[in-house]
Amino acid sequence: MSTVGTNSVPETVGVLGGGRMGAGIAHAFCVAGAAVVVVEQNDDAAEAARGRITAALDRSIAKGSTQESLDALSARLQVSTDYKAFASCGLVVEAVPEDLALKTAALRGVEEQLDDGAWLATNTSSLSVGELAGVLQRPDRFCGLHFFNPVPASTLIEVVLAPSTSAELAEKARGWAEALGKTPVVVKDAPGFASSRLGVAIALEAMRMVEEGVASAEDIDTAMVLGYKHPVGPLRTTDIVGLDVRLGIAEYLESTLGERFAPPQVLRDKVARGELGRKSGQGFFAWDE
Repeated sequence: MSTVGTNSVPETVGVLGGGRMGAGIAHAFCVAGAAVVVVEQNDDAAEAARGRITAALDRSIAKGSTQESLDALSARLQVSTDYKAFASCGLVVEAVPEDLALKTAALRGVEEQLDDGAWLATNTSSLSVGELAGVLQRPDRFCGLHFFNPVPASTLIEVVLAPSTSAELAEKARGWAEALGKTPVVVKDAPGFASSRLGVAIALEAMRMVEEGVASAEDIDTAMVLGYKHPVGPLRTTDIVGLDVRLGIAEYLESTLGERFAPPQVLRDKVARGELGRKSGQGFFAWDE
């Protein structure tokens, strides 16, 4: 379970969930030198996760982001459907969908497989890290590591500290972020943390403007990109994140912070129609991928 150097990643890192976010997290740790164990719910999902990660590794090689061969990188990747595969991990990052019951059950299951010296983290973008910590046997060894989508291109990791998170883990988490080539920002556990709370607030107002016919989605995003130097507008970002994900976060923030985070009807309608953004091909924009 050891690490080498102040800002290095654990020798073996686990990721629970191999979807877009989980695959991105696995890719980041693999490129940084860790052996990576990804656990998915069934064989088909596991193979799909392997494909996503391998494709991301191949792109990193093509871009010159790593000097290692695909064979060398792939040799450090293990994909499984059994939580027992996490037994050798010094850190496991949970990256399952934003559902409190699902995450608590998943985190309990992972913790049962870890030794006392391992660390555990959640990639939640809005749920209470303190509440999640409350179901664990070793809450001092648990924190939030909020990665951003797409993980390879993003340079930010939000380190979320629950009241129970140890000072040692807080320091290690900063080091892991830096070892991944990213910048950590440290926030205390609060609804939406810093990034999701601000990002969702802007996105919801942009949706209301579309709903009210103030301007088109394209023009609203262009205003934020050119006027405020956002690299991507709030509505295109929503498409990238997933409208269903944004809806879930907004509903949680409404329940904890009040009606200013109430989801606009246009968001609910799009999710009901299956217009989930890039992953479905249609959201506030059409996607050809």
